[in-house]
Amino acid sequence: MEDIISILVTTVRVSTPLILACLAGLYSERSGIVDIGLEGKLIASAFGAAVVAAVTGSAWAGLLAGIGVSLVFSAVHGLASINFKGNQIISGVALNFLAAGLSTFLGAAWFGRGGNTPPVSGDARFYGIQLPFAAELRDVPIVGPIYSGLISGHAIMTYIAFLAVPVTAWVLWRTRFGLRLRAVGENPKALDTAGMSVSWLRYKALIITSVLVGIGGAYLSIAQAASFTPNMAAGRGYIALAALIFAKWKPVPAMFACLLFGFLEAMQYRLQGVDLPVIGPVPTQAMQALPYILTILLLAGFVGRAIPPKASGLPYVKER
Repeated sequence: MEDIISILVTTVRVSTPLILACLAGLYSERSGIVDIGLEGKLIASAFGAAVVAAVTGSAWAGLLAGIGVSLVFSAVHGLASINFKGNQIISGVALNFLAAGLSTFLGAAWFGRGGNTPPVSGDARFYGIQLPFAAELRDVPIVGPIYSGLISGHAIMTYIAFLAVPVTAWVLWRTRFGLRLRAVGENPKALDTAGMSVSWLRYKALIITSVLVGIGGAYLSIAQAASFTPNMAAGRGYIALAALIFAKWKPVPAMFACLLFGFLEAMQYRLQGVDLPVIGPVPTQAMQALPYILTILLLAGFVGRAIPPKASGLPYVKER
């Protein structure tokens, strides 16, 4: 039971930034904006959060900084893809390279640690939250380990990530804003004809995207870890996009797709240094690559035909 709980706890913690980034991509792509730059936003917001938390000693200030940096990157992406009608893929890839290079350069210039930021602790870092009665229920069979060990004890961003899933489902399918957001990703001309601003709706989606991915980036550097290291997103932005396609742009399946990757990541931690039958000891690098390889195979084998929003990736030109 302890081993199972340990693997599931690691699964939840690894999945947190993936879920936030995946939901962020869901909002932007439902509005017709392809956001390849999720990886760059994760890196940039993780760097901004770690820097501000280290300087101010406040984790909340770091979280706001992470969201703020993500907003800046989204503004650049929106300017390029919405206002200037540029190629959204190229814009996102450029932001990824910019975030990776700029964070490493600034980290080395400001702190002289090869791109790393100073470690944070105390009030400058988010720690696990003990839910009510977690200590009292710890020794209760089955229920105790699940509640006290698995559900309780996570950083606040983890609870935000899982709460954001039903909220996103409600917003997209039960509100007027969600209806318009989905419509602008399918048929922006119809909304424009009805007198609504396509550009403003897409910018609203990018703002929501920025908040979610900013929280995910801050989680990486001041909750899951205690500092920023270069490229610490480790491809999670791309995995989030893959999970989004696997889930066919729906929030609940997207959560389970992210949990699948998190489970594979947790298993590779457990299997490192273990002698497998027939194979023997497997190199650490091979085990680290295992979640990504299995994710690709699962996506390729089980995703089927995923049809994106019809206007996804297409700039809207208003007819005069």
